[in-house]
Amino acid sequence: MAERCVFLVVAAGRGSRAGAGGPKQYRDLGGKQVLTRTLEALLAAAPDSQAKVVIHADDFDLYELAVAPLADDLRARLLAPAVGGATRQESVCNGLDALAEVCDAADYVLIHDAARPFVTPALIERALDAAREKGAAIPGLGVTDTIKQIAADSRIVATPERASLRAVQTPQAFRFGLIHKAHLAARKDGAAELTDDAAVAEWAGHCVFIFPGDTENGKLTTMEDFLRAEAKLYDLPDIRTGMGFDVHALGVGDHVWLGGVKIPHDQGLIGHSDADVLLHAITDAVLGAIADGDIGAHFPPSDEKWRGAASDQFLAHAVSLVAAKGGRIAHVDATLMCERPKVGPHRDAIRARIAEIMGLPLDRVAVKATTTEKLGFTGRQEGIAAQAVATVRLP
Repeated sequence: MAERCVFLVVAAGRGSRAGAGGPKQYRDLGGKQVLTRTLEALLAAAPDSQAKVVIHADDFDLYELAVAPLADDLRARLLAPAVGGATRQESVCNGLDALAEVCDAADYVLIHDAARPFVTPALIERALDAAREKGAAIPGLGVTDTIKQIAADSRIVATPERASLRAVQTPQAFRFGLIHKAHLAARKDGAAELTDDAAVAEWAGHCVFIFPGDTENGKLTTMEDFLRAEAKLYDLPDIRTGMGFDVHALGVGDHVWLGGVKIPHDQGLIGHSDADVLLHAITDAVLGAIADGDIGAHFPPSDEKWRGAASDQFLAHAVSLVAAKGGRIAHVDATLMCERPKVGPHRDAIRARIAEIMGLPLDRVAVKATTTEKLGFTGRQEGIAAQAVATVRLP
């Protein structure tokens, strides 16, 4: 499209209604921060778009953590964050002020709540189409329950006709010049806090139109919302299980890599890559669950490119293949078999690293260790073996 499209993502709030745990936009949701998921959804849905996030002045470090996992091509389309104000209205106005440096009046800005990570490409397409036609448009859902208007003493004073009511969402889409001027006028006039950007445009005298919203595009407000969202992420019906097994011999060295963690040892594992036997087993388990060969097919040991390579990239690749199919890894369970080194002191670090590589919550990663009672090659300390089981859910 010829016009510029920029997402202005509002992420300066404190999210106190979601309970303890910090601002809700930076909380974990299925192994990723909420803001990470929201930015991925927005930028992937509109390939020519850019995004600017409005954040709290205290949250720069949290923001950097949220954008770090984004793919390079998505992160390259992020504009520098803006600092919000004491209210949502102030925060949006500050963000629009910052966008004025790059946006023309005819460009489009889609203002979106950071706590709505399930926005879909279809909804964004409807938002842009409506904005092009009307200049100011917001998504809305029909109201199915009867609505009562009440007085301060809880007495019902009116029953609005629900056919004329809509529950509105974001992204709210506007011509940049229209909504920026409206916000500037409201700031200058000292207008009382208006609940959304459509209200700001209405206050300034503009007609704002409704287009169909999306029931999946819910806002995370309470802890119950987070629990429902977590369940939704894993609500995929095709459940697969994959198994992986790997062995590497011990030889000369002063450390071993296990689960992405460098562990001091009086021997080293021998292999074409870093010989991380645990990550190799988990990688094969994930590949097995989607019936996509094994680690050697994707990263052949005959290719010098992979000599000494860190095995975390092998596992990350397998995880990306699951994501490309629209699936999610639900759980991984792995067991190391060795006499030494002792795994117990490193177990927490190993689990945390595997969870990080796979984008999983820690409680979906299990790591165990056992000896073979001094029997076999592991008992003789000639090598280390690992086996893993991965559960994957696909559409």
